[in-house]
Amino acid sequence: MANVRRRRQDRRPIEASSLKLKIITWEPSEEFIKNNHVINTPVQTMYIMGDLGPYGKLGHREYEHVLCTIKVDGNGVITVKPDFNGTKGAYRIELDGEKREVWKYTIENASVQVQPEEEEREQHVFRDLYGRHKEYLSGLVGSEFEMTLPGTLRLFVNGEIVSAQGYEYDNLYVNFFLELPNHSLPQWPVLYFEVLSLDFWQRYRVEGYGSLVLPASPGLHMLTIPTWRPVELGTVAELRRFFIGGSPELEDITYVRTPSTFKGERLSRFGFRTETTGSVTFRLYCLQQSKAFLETSALRQRMQSVLDRLGGFSQQNSVYNVLEAFQRARRRMQEARESLPQDLISTSASAVHQSQEP
Repeated sequence: MANVRRRRQDRRPIEASSLKLKIITWEPSEEFIKNNHVINTPVQTMYIMGDLGPYGKLGHREYEHVLCTIKVDGNGVITVKPDFNGTKGAYRIELDGEKREVWKYTIENASVQVQPEEEEREQHVFRDLYGRHKEYLSGLVGSEFEMTLPGTLRLFVNGEIVSAQGYEYDNLYVNFFLELPNHSLPQWPVLYFEVLSLDFWQRYRVEGYGSLVLPASPGLHMLTIPTWRPVELGTVAELRRFFIGGSPELEDITYVRTPSTFKGERLSRFGFRTETTGSVTFRLYCLQQSKAFLETSALRQRMQSVLDRLGGFSQQNSVYNVLEAFQRARRRMQEARESLPQDLISTSASAVHQSQEP
């Protein structure tokens, strides 16, 4: 089993034949860039050729040379290479052979100036084309959108899981789902996630649970959320986790915060044993939409959060902040009390009791 413990170092190397494509191309060619670039605009190409062979040998491929290349892309951009001569000198082509012939040629724009009537007709065609394309896109998207009321909010979130670190095993993956509030604005959507591992021997383990309350302010947010996992006491549970995989897991992942089926006033977790594990980093881009945002610039400058923007909820927000501060102060007081010696606490309590007696 010592070899099993060192399985990460003793993994079999990947054969070169199994790698079909290179991960990184350090010196890409022009053909590679043209074929693999993200922006691949359709291009039509025309070549102006010249047969520079001697008399009596016309029509042979070895005497054909490209004099000019004209490209037109999908955006209507025309590229001429080499460019029009203008005031520059003529272009030269030197032929290999006994006579070392030199050909000179120029490229000029001989297009006739467009008349105003033709230009107007062309603009009309473009407007008609753009109008049809706009109608086509509108037909794809549709127009059945719900109009947001002044007191409602739309939240758009684009995000990604950046990394997971601090866990016991590698080969991690993350399961997650989003819980929406029940039409109550102070309750923000919550993202629940579960970190799991699957090693080389196909052993599956739960590495941690966590939750993330989506940010209440728009913009970019980088959040690192710590996780924990339930544990069983005893050596047998640890041996089972190491040798065959498997570990205690939650039937309802909402138990990370408040279970969705809980209807009481107090939730007791007494006797529930957990262990702190690693953390997961999220990158979230949040966008908010509401009619309440359409206000004067002076009012928008005084808005600090989405609760203030929607109006009527700033007092609830301040109450939540006060309650959280109170809970933090209470925890610090309990920690300080637990760190004091017991004889000092009992002496202080007896002195207070004696002072209260008549």
